[in-house]
Amino acid sequence: MIRALLASTAALAFITLPACAQSADEAAPTLSLSASADIQLAPEFADVRAGVVTRAETAEAAVRANANAMSQAFTALRRAGVAENDMQTARLSVSPVYDNRREEGGTRLEIIGYEARNTVSARVRDTGDVGEVIDAMVTAGANSIDSVSFGAEDTDEAMDTARREAIADLLEKAELFADAAGFELCGIRRMSEGGSVPQPVFEARTFGMFEDAAAPTPVAAGQLTLTATVSADFCISQE
Repeated sequence: MIRALLASTAALAFITLPACAQSADEAAPTLSLSASADIQLAPEFADVRAGVVTRAETAEAAVRANANAMSQAFTALRRAGVAENDMQTARLSVSPVYDNRREEGGTRLEIIGYEARNTVSARVRDTGDVGEVIDAMVTAGANSIDSVSFGAEDTDEAMDTARREAIADLLEKAELFADAAGFELCGIRRMSEGGSVPQPVFEARTFGMFEDAAAPTPVAAGQLTLTATVSADFCISQE
């Protein structure tokens, strides 16, 4: 029993002492800073989200009309060079269309038809062909262009470069603070990372489609920007 009690007391002391040391450590003066770095890449592909919206008096008629138009849109994608594996249905829905009927004492919703919506996401491997792919779909019957976004297959190496630049900037900034304020840096308590890959996204209203049927829809790929953000808490001493 005594040995067990001594063993539990020793274990408790082992657990408690680091907690106390950690509390004292957290109360020590710290310098909290963050830094970011950007790396730009040329887009390697584009994701086009487009489809067909149809309305009819019945759900069956709306779905049938939508299926016929969407079949032609898929055929247009294949003819434009989009591979089967690069096409995926992104949305498929059928919903009633309502009309507000005003009556004494309020309004009454009345179903006046049905709307079928089918959207496909198509990956275009050559960013220079995006405008032609959009035009081909619209010509085939697509009447809804949701968006175009650009991306790259492998961004790990570029992201690591951005991380290194952000960390170097962070350390340089910490030394600047220490020199200007007259304290010493004695270590890094915590370090964390945040990052993002903003992608140029173009909505349908920016395409200028239907303005000139002889010219392909203009779409600019621009540049992808990878951002690495690093934050750290530095231990400081004024002794």
